Amino acid sequence: MGIVSPGFRRKRRDDVRLPPGQYLTEDFPVLSAGPTPYVPLDRWEFTITSETGQSYQWSWDELQELPAEEPTVDIHCVTKWSKLETTWRGVSLDLLMEEVETTADFALVHCYGGYTTNLPLEDLLDGKAWVAYEFEGDELAPQHGGPARLLVPHLYFWKSAKWVRGIQLQEFDEPGFWESVGYHNYGDPWREQRYQGD
Repeated sequence: MGIVSPGFRRKRRDDVRLPPGQYLTEDFPVLSAGPTPYVPLDRWEFTITSETGQSYQWSWDELQELPAEEPTVDIHCVTKWSKLETTWRGVSLDLLMEEVETTADFALVHCYGGYTTNLPLEDLLDGKAWVAYEFEGDELAPQHGGPARLLVPHLYFWKSAKWVRGIQLQEFDEPGFWESVGYHNYGDPWREQRYQGD
């Protein structure tokens, strides 16, 4: 099974918005660590769990009732493709974290299908991250992380975890799936932090 969608085309572009080592694509390549999980909306839920074990939970309908934002952002994959000016719709992590009491510095993101990724909590706040459920005006397709994915566009796209189901807040940093097998712990595309040691 290939991990890149058919018809994937890339071209080099000299653009100040393109991080070093990246290629511009008009496509939206599909890359996944495993099979695409099917998540019925009536069973979908998103949970933030604090370091003390306090849980804050939203059903699909509850998430849809929250004020949404429509960020237009550039996205950059560790496999070197970039897609510029993508438009999403979703709920800001700032809004979801409003009532959460925490002193944690780190977050471990959990997904349907078992995938995880880690981030400093500060990279999810201050207008930097969303739980996104629409892409370019349409429902987010399952192969792109639907019904909902994390969107953290200032980091490489593996940090924008597909099929997101929750965030565990932690006082310590715990590597996620790709970070445990050699990907960079942080993943800044402007510093080419693709792999450990970069």
